[in-house]
Amino acid sequence: MSEEQAPNDEPTAGGDRGAGEAPGATGGRPDRRRADGGQTAFVIVTGMSGAGRSTAAKALEDLGWFVIDNLPPGLLFAMAEEAGRVKLAADKVAAVVDVRSLAFTTDLNAAIGELDGRGVAVRVVFLEASDEELVRRFENVRRPHPLQGDGRLVDGIARERGILREVRANADLVIDTSNLNVHELRGKIVAFFGGEDRPGLRVNVVSFGYKYGLPVDADLVVDCRFLPNPHWVPELRPMNGLDPAVRDYVLGQPGAKELLDAYEEVVGIIAAGYTREGKSYATLAVGCTGGKHRSVAMAEQIGARLRDRGGLDVQVSHRDVGRE
Repeated sequence: MSEEQAPNDEPTAGGDRGAGEAPGATGGRPDRRRADGGQTAFVIVTGMSGAGRSTAAKALEDLGWFVIDNLPPGLLFAMAEEAGRVKLAADKVAAVVDVRSLAFTTDLNAAIGELDGRGVAVRVVFLEASDEELVRRFENVRRPHPLQGDGRLVDGIARERGILREVRANADLVIDTSNLNVHELRGKIVAFFGGEDRPGLRVNVVSFGYKYGLPVDADLVVDCRFLPNPHWVPELRPMNGLDPAVRDYVLGQPGAKELLDAYEEVVGIIAAGYTREGKSYATLAVGCTGGKHRSVAMAEQIGARLRDRGGLDVQVSHRDVGRE
C-alpha cells in the first residue's frame, strides 16, 4: 500500500492534493463512569463511503483511542457500557459506523440518544467528500460502492447521501476530505483529538476561493470580494496573502479594518453561544475569488485576533493557495 492509498476497507481518503456532551445521567439511571471517576469519551466516526473513515480510525488508534470498526449502531451502547467496566483504554473509545445497516439513521439516532441518556459523552465525526472525488476514488481502486447494487456508481453515492443526510446535519464535526490526502486528514484528526486538554472552542479559520466552491463544512462564511483584488496589481499577482506586500495592500483598503473589527465581535458572540450549547468545533470560511490574496490575508488576521481574545483554540489553513 502506497502512502496515498487508503486503508484496506476504503478508497483513497484524498488525492494528490491537499475535520456535544451530556455530562450527567437522566431518568434516575446511573452514569457510566470509569472506576477512577473519569468519564469515558465516546466518538462515533461515520460518513460517506470512500471519504476516509479508516484513515480517521487509524489516526485515533495512534492517539491511544480504543477503536472498533464496522460496529452496528444497535451495539454502540453495549460497547460503551463494557468500556466503562474495563480500565484499559476506557477513557477514549471510538466506533466506526457505516451505512450498511438498512435502518441506519433510526438505529444510530436511537443509540446516540441512549448513550446521552446514560451520561456518556458522545461526539459524532462525519467525513464528507464531493461526488466527483468519491467517483474518482472508487474508480482508482476498482471497487463498487456498497449501495450501488446493479446500478451505477453515482446511484450508490446518491442513495448513501440521502440515508446520511440527517446524520450529517446533526454531526458535531464535519470534515470535507475532497482536497485532502491521507496525511492531511490524519493531521486534522490529530489536531482535533490529540490535545483534549486544550481550552475552549476549537476554531478552524480556512481561506477559500469562490470559483472552487464553498467549503462544505463551514459554519460561518465571510466574503472579502468587496476589497480591491491584488490580482490586478502586476507586482502582487504572483504573490499570495501570506506575503507582507499583499497583506499590507489588502489591510490598507477601505473597509478591511472595519470588517475585521465587526467580524471579531460577531465571532466572539457566536463562539460563546457554541460553547454554551456544547459545540466543540467551528469552521470559519473566509472567501475571495481565487482564494489566493484577499481571503488568505484576512483569514490570517482573523485567526490572530481570535487567538488574542483567549479561550479559543485557533488554527488557520488555506484551502486553495497554489491551486491556480
